[in-house]
Amino acid sequence: MEDKLHQFFKENDFDVFEPNQGHLNRFQRKLENPKQPKKPSYFWMSIAASIVLILGFYLGSYQQKNTYYDLADVSPKMAEAQNFFVTTINQELKEVEQYRNIDTEIIIEDSLNEIEELEDQYKTLTKELIKRENRYQIIREMIQNYQQRLTILEKLLLRLELQQNPAKLELLEDEII
Repeated sequence: MEDKLHQFFKENDFDVFEPNQGHLNRFQRKLENPKQPKKPSYFWMSIAASIVLILGFYLGSYQQKNTYYDLADVSPKMAEAQNFFVTTINQELKEVEQYRNIDTEIIIEDSLNEIEELEDQYKTLTKELIKRENRYQIIREMIQNYQQRLTILEKLLLRLELQQNPAKLELLEDEII
């Protein structure tokens, strides 16, 4: 055990020399006069706060300029109608996805492209809803837009169903006659 202790002291170099002259005086002065902590510069903080405020006001005004009204913003009844159309369209789209395969891909994509065009028209109508005074006409066009989307989806579903089950076509022809 003593060998390990002696070996430890031999391997490690310890500072056993006396400190430089005047070390005690310097240490005593530092203890008596501690450094005053620096106060943060309020100049830079005020500049940063000003930038944040200006940026906030700019983004807020920009957001207000680019807002648009939707059908749901017109009245509670229109919100209910829009909710009905959106829910129905989403259900129909889920149903269409069940028929998706290699044979039906082109038919589905063509119909979805038509729906995208109608969605773009709808976005244009929402922007016009703010600008125009004749809101009744625009609201009617928005509702017709939703109805057109549903019609496209219903025709697509019927077409997909008939493609999958050609026997249903005969049944439909019998019902018509």
